[in-house]
Amino acid sequence: MESFLLLVVCFALGVALRFGNVVDEKGPAALNAVIIFMALPALALVHGHRLHIGAGLLLPAAMPWIVFGVGYGLFSLAGRFFGLDRKTVVCLTIVAGLGNTSFVGVPMIEAFFGPEHIGVGMLIDQAGTFAVLAVPGIALAARASGQGCDWRSLTRKVLLFPPFAALLLGIALQPVSYPEWLTALLERLGSTLAPLALLSVGMTLRPGQIRSNGRELAIGLGYKLILAPALILVLYMGLLGQADTVARITVFEAAMGPMITGGIIAMTYGLNPSLAAALVGVGIPLSFLTIPAWYWVVR
Repeated sequence: MESFLLLVVCFALGVALRFGNVVDEKGPAALNAVIIFMALPALALVHGHRLHIGAGLLLPAAMPWIVFGVGYGLFSLAGRFFGLDRKTVVCLTIVAGLGNTSFVGVPMIEAFFGPEHIGVGMLIDQAGTFAVLAVPGIALAARASGQGCDWRSLTRKVLLFPPFAALLLGIALQPVSYPEWLTALLERLGSTLAPLALLSVGMTLRPGQIRSNGRELAIGLGYKLILAPALILVLYMGLLGQADTVARITVFEAAMGPMITGGIIAMTYGLNPSLAAALVGVGIPLSFLTIPAWYWVVR
């Protein structure tokens, strides 16, 4: 409970800082840079080193690919039915078709399941969510915006993305024992993820974006917060009969709010930037209500 309260307090503080004009538009970007280059790599080095690689981890890593693929199909159908343009459909796909499995997902796993399970969350985020955004996500965004897609540059960015590179390094160093001082240092750096991430999320909230994107918000958030986790619950724990902690965490991660980085990509490529910001700014606070409900379901 204390960990969850920390997340709520940090989010509320981020909102207060933004509405009090203590920080400007660059505030969240600065915090995101610290998270990407310091907190997430530190966690990846620690938990990648402890992660037991096996066939059982294929299903967690596959979850974001399934949610993204099904989301693209549903959003395309919704686009035809409601007359949404191509850019809006792709915006919904890369923001609401992917979950915030790092900035919010990892702290939530720590709060609800315990820090010993963070490694599963890191795997879901890096081998699943980030890989989906980096390959089919960027390809969709580039085509919808009329830009080309340089696959060589894209591959280099994926391999050199700090959290992904740190996860691979942590796994590669599993035969070597970390000295105690290094583990303590990495854990201290990684512990900054939760407060920084929720501060950043709180700073992105813009109430005015809700009114102009009501229908699209309902479509995107209805899928991300309700249909997507229900799909993974039925598929993994129902049809496949998986009932262990890893399966429960996978369903739990499927319930995370829209992806912040996906929103940044959508805005960068000009894919309905107002909707992208609204999906993140509304979806993540709303997920604070739905995530505990999904935890109760899987437990």
